[in-house]
Amino acid sequence: MLKTKLKQEKTNRDVLLEEENAFASAARIKYYDIVLDHGRGAVVTDIEGNNYIDLLASASSTNTGHAHPRVVQAIQEQAAKMIQYTPAYFANSQAARLAPRLAELAPISGPVEMVWGNSGSDANDAIIKFARAYTGRQYIISFTGAYHGSTYGSMSLSGVSLNMTRKMGPMLPGVVKVSFPSPWERLTNESDEAFVERMFHQFMLPFETYLPVDEVAAILIEPIQGDGGIVKTPPAYMQKVYEFAKANGILFAVDEVNQGMGRTGKWWSIQHFGIEPDLMSVGKSLASGMPLSAMIGRKEILESLGAPANVYTTAGNPITTAAANATLDVIQNEHLLERSQRLGKKAAQFFKLEQQKYPFVGDVRMYGLDGGIDIVDPATGKGDTEATTKLMYRIFELGAIIISLRGSILRFQPPLVITEKELDQAFAMIDQAFAELAAGKLAAPANAEELGW
Repeated sequence: MLKTKLKQEKTNRDVLLEEENAFASAARIKYYDIVLDHGRGAVVTDIEGNNYIDLLASASSTNTGHAHPRVVQAIQEQAAKMIQYTPAYFANSQAARLAPRLAELAPISGPVEMVWGNSGSDANDAIIKFARAYTGRQYIISFTGAYHGSTYGSMSLSGVSLNMTRKMGPMLPGVVKVSFPSPWERLTNESDEAFVERMFHQFMLPFETYLPVDEVAAILIEPIQGDGGIVKTPPAYMQKVYEFAKANGILFAVDEVNQGMGRTGKWWSIQHFGIEPDLMSVGKSLASGMPLSAMIGRKEILESLGAPANVYTTAGNPITTAAANATLDVIQNEHLLERSQRLGKKAAQFFKLEQQKYPFVGDVRMYGLDGGIDIVDPATGKGDTEATTKLMYRIFELGAIIISLRGSILRFQPPLVITEKELDQAFAMIDQAFAELAAGKLAAPANAEELGW
């Protein structure tokens, strides 16, 4: 692992022990004992000077990389002019420029409008607000395995962790969850067509037994689930759900917070399906990790509410929107969509070769630079959480940051600006960890049971 000299007397552990006395455990999913100090491109450095290739991109919120010069310049220049004046009362020049740019990029025909938020969570809350207002209906359909955020509305929509509901009920009423057609739901030797038919039958059960279809406002789905395992909705299933929504006056909404902004090789993951949403939530990499989100949708829907139904003191402020304008410039000028496609193919080829070499590498899903790699018990084919924890921790020791999803999936989401040399270095680390696991050389860290979702 490369090391950078820093004037830092305290170790990672020292700082974490100090923080522990003032920081609640509910606010961080535990993985590694590091305190990050700075980053550039696809490399981050902790306070001890240890450098890591970032294969997480800050949970897909830094698609343009860390401290991109163009984004940094935009933030600095705007900070010298005006840091904050609440968009709840007055427009600012950066937000006023950004709004029409986002409306134009949205994969929605006809007049489009948007509202600001501070995070993906409140962008998804906005979907609930406007869907209910426009339709006059109360129910929202979401899916198991989904992660939509941590506000009461967005966590009520989520279905990825029991700790997002434990001890905090009741959740927001009117939310109905249906089973997501993930590959782990598939029966042995079940054909694609049979799988889609069976899962769509499960989708329809609530409407046939207890849920009046004419009281459903919206269906919200991640076209490619993020924290659920980086897994694409079967296109035939998506089409059936979409057609059902359209036939019954239900709004079709998509969450693009994790998978948007070029992550999958297109601006939006829904563009892999050839259908248009009515509403969509955007966040994370919208402003290269600055706290900004947006909910974008058909104008007639967004005009169904009046102020102050969706205003926040800082949402859409001058600095975050300046960062977002620069982010759009970087993605376009540096051709990051094409880069995600090209390097994603390289990553897919690497993991497919690893799959052939190591029987514990299960399904490999790669959509641009956006992948989920299942780690399984070769004897049963089931996910192997212990092996996954050993692998991710060893990869971290070798000099790359990677985490797990669902306990037994490696999450591969490097910044889209990662160099091919850095990608090759990361592949070498991953292959070494795989080889050591195959040789029985890896031990789980002492706190293995604490790590991950």
